[in-house]
Amino acid sequence: MADKKVMVYSTPTCPWCKKTKEYLNSKGIEYENLDVGGNQEAAQEMIKKSGQMGVPVLDIEGKIIIGFDQKAIDEALA
Repeated sequence: MADKKVMVYSTPTCPWCKKTKEYLNSKGIEYENLDVGGNQEAAQEMIKKSGQMGVPVLDIEGKIIIGFDQKAIDEALA
């Protein structure tokens, strides 16, 4: 479970992004955090993958999860 590649597209001011990262931390999941507020390249990559401009967006081994969806996160990590 912990060896899956997890990317979190977020902004520093987004409360749901914070919840998402806290949830991953609580489960001991390592992830790469991409700040789409300050990184235009990451923002474009996120929009291309998800079709969304809202955050958070998670990419877990290619499975795209939009928003803090605990059930979908758990399923993607299982």
